[in-house]
Formats: sequence, C-alpha cells, structure tokens
Amino acid sequence: MPDSIRSRPVFVLQSTAVALWHGYDVAMVDLDGVVYRGGAALASAPERLTQLRGHGLTVAFVTNNASRTPAAVAAQLRALGVDAADADVVTSAQAAARVVAGMVPAGSRVLVVGGEGLRQALLEHRLIPIASAEDDPAAVVQGFAPEVGWALLAEAAYAVAAEVPWVASNLDQTLPTERGIAPGNGTLVAAVAATSQRMPVVAGKPEPALFDETVIRVGGNCPLIVGDRLDTDVAGANRVGADSLLVLTGVTDLDRLAAATPLERPTFVSADLGGLEVPHLPPVVDGTGVTCGQWRVEVVDHELWVERGRAAEPPAERDVVDLVRAAVTAAWRHLDSNQVAVSMSTASARLHEMMQGHAGRADEGTLDE
Repeated sequence: MPDSIRSRPVFVLQSTAVALWHGYDVAMVDLDGVVYRGGAALASAPERLTQLRGHGLTVAFVTNNASRTPAAVAAQLRALGVDAADADVVTSAQAAARVVAGMVPAGSRVLVVGGEGLRQALLEHRLIPIASAEDDPAAVVQGFAPEVGWALLAEAAYAVAAEVPWVASNLDQTLPTERGIAPGNGTLVAAVAATSQRMPVVAGKPEPALFDETVIRVGGNCPLIVGDRLDTDVAGANRVGADSLLVLTGVTDLDRLAAATPLERPTFVSADLGGLEVPHLPPVVDGTGVTCGQWRVEVVDHELWVERGRAAEPPAERDVVDLVRAAVTAAWRHLDSNQVAVSMSTASARLHEMMQGHAGRADEGTLDE
C-alpha cells in the first residue's frame, strides 16, 4: 500500500474497555528510553515484556541504531534480564540493506559508511560490503558507528557524487550517551549531503521501511508501536497507519506531548510500560475541564490545573494512565482551539510524585497489576 494512503493524523487519544494489549498481536518496542536507559533496564520493564509474551503477543525490539548486529543487541537485552532472542531484534541496518537490495543486483559491491550491523545486513542479501569509492560501488549505505570519521565520509561523498543510489539507516540528529547528547547519524549524513548536493533514501524511523521490515521478520497483522520519541516512533506509526503507545520514560515529557502536532501524536499514552496492562478509559469533556477516572483537569491562562476526586482508589497503574489521559486531552483541545500550548508543570509534578510512590510500592512487592 502506498505510504501516502497509510499515513494518518491523530487528533484525540483512543480508548479501550480492556487492557491495552488485547487489541494487538505484535508489539514493536523501541529500546533506549523504553526498555533501558544508559546501561540499566528501566524499572519493571523486563517483567512487563515477559507478561506481554505470556498474553500471546509477539514482542519485537525495533531500533534505529544500525551500528550493532541483532545478535549483539539481543545479548545486551538478555544481560539486562530481558527475554530476547536474536531474531526478536530488528534494526535499521536490516531495513536499509533490504532497500539497497531492491536497487542493485545481487552480488553488487556496496560502500558501507557504518559498522558491523550494516555489513552483516548486506551479506544477508548477497551484497558485498566495501570501504572505498575506488572499488566501483553500485550503491552507498550509511549508518552510525563510532568509528566513522572524515576518511570514510570522504569516500561516501566521492561515491554519492557519482550518482549511485544512497541509502541512510536514519536521520537521527542526536545520540544519547552516558556522558550526554552526541551527534547522531543525521549529522554525518548532512556532511555528505552538503558535499554532494544530494539526499539519501531513508530506511529507519519515522520512514516505513523499518516497520515493514519488522512485519516481514516477525509477522503480525495488528501491531502496536511502543516508543518514547514523537519524531521517530510516533510519527513513524502514524506514517504507516499503526497505533502507538508513547511512554514517558525517555526523551518526551508532558510539555513536549502537549505541543505535539497531529502527525506526531500517539494513539495511547502512559507513564511507562505498565500502560499496556490496563484499560484506557475515555476522557469526558465537561465545559472547560476534562475528567478521566478520578482526575479532573482544567486549562486556566494557558496552564493546566489538576484536581483529584474522592472516588475509591482504582488500580495504581490505571490511576497513572487516567491522569495522563486527562491532561493530554485537555492540552490538545486547547492547542487545537487556540494555537497555544499549555504549561503542564502541575501535571508533571503530580505524575512524578505518583511514579515515585509506585516505585516504592513495587520495591515492597505490592504494586497492583
């Protein structure tokens, strides 16, 4: 199906009367900011993913990082306590290699500007990785790797200037590291683009190729895309017409979500992966406010105010989801009507307080499921 036909905007959050996972047969889960942060697994993430598999869902780990092989990524996940086979991991390198394979004959030489992940992915499609433009490449494929420097970028520029096909694993401008934010593959692609006055075909999120690659490898008819980034995970889901769950354990906070445009809005939102295990109740719009579960929010002078009702306590996970859904619904209504984003500082503070409390109850073994 053409990508323009699959693409769709999101104006309001969707609702479910049962736990969110019920509606899907495969979860396409992003890694950094969803499963782990830095070198440590996020709280309860391994257990949540095991629960999903117990429900019968296929879990695929889908990453824009093209530097490592699926086997290396799966080994890291297992070391963090996540049940992951090599075949459960799908990378932008694999998607990029399939795109290249559709452009050139089998046995062609392809200049690799990247790491082992790209080289192995090309070999899978019977393409020959090379490192010099002097070896007459039929195409160029580019993805992030720490070892990419000026010399390899120059080789790419020479080959791209000769008008051969050029495929990039992704255009991510930044790369989170333990020391801070570093330049991502998009900055390296920009160097070649500036030199050659060309732009590559892109395989990774938010483009459809990586999601299509995941379906080819793991199957599924009704996927849910789970991620922490609006511009890659969520925008990519909307581009292929799939539902998405945005979790707030990574780079996106409530203020960024409140200002999201319809093409970068998720269909569901939760503080963390616990949102997969609970219903997502429909927010009720009442005059100037929005109510969901115990929570009522109102926008006053472009600021969101939060009030909690006195109803009986719902399960802990659903209480968090209800708060986020009420806040986001009110924020999007205000943005769409007034073209002004609201401040979510009060809702963010309340959410942080609740998540700290849930973490404490989880440590004590009493977190509601």
